[in-house]
Amino acid sequence: MNFHVAQLNVSRILAPLDSPVMAGFVDNLDKINALAEMSPGFVWRLKDDGNNATSIRMYDDDRILMNMSVWETAGDLYQYTYKSMHGEFLKRRREWFEKMGEMYYVLWYVPVGHIPGVGEARERLEYLRVHGETPYAFSFSKRFGPEDV
Repeated sequence: MNFHVAQLNVSRILAPLDSPVMAGFVDNLDKINALAEMSPGFVWRLKDDGNNATSIRMYDDDRILMNMSVWETAGDLYQYTYKSMHGEFLKRRREWFEKMGEMYYVLWYVPVGHIPGVGEARERLEYLRVHGETPYAFSFSKRFGPEDV
C-alpha cells in the first residue's frame, strides 16, 4: 500500500483575528495557502468557505486555530514548512500566537487517497502528547517511514 503524510498544527492566537495584532497573519493567509498548493508534493489542505481553516474548530476554545494538510512525503512538507517563504512567517509566530505548553503538531501516514478528518487529526495529536513519537503519530524530530506503519 502506498502512503502520504498528513499533518495537523494547532495554535492559540494572541487576539481575535480581526484585531490589529493579527493583521500580519491574516493579511498573508491567502499567499501562504497558495504557496502550499503550488509546492512540490502538496496533495490537500483543510479549508472553509473563506479558503482557509480559521473558522474550523477542533476544541471549544475559539482562540485555538488549526491547519491540516496531506503531502506526498514528509520531506515535501518539511521543505514547504521550513525552506519556503512559509518559514519566514513561522519565524514570526510569536507576534500572533502563544507559546504552546505541549506538542502542537503531529504527522502521520495515511493511505493514498485518504483525506483525514478533524477527529482523526485530534486523536493523533492527543496520542502523540500521551505516548510520544511512534509510527502512529510523530514529528519532524523523529520521523518514521511509511514502511513502519
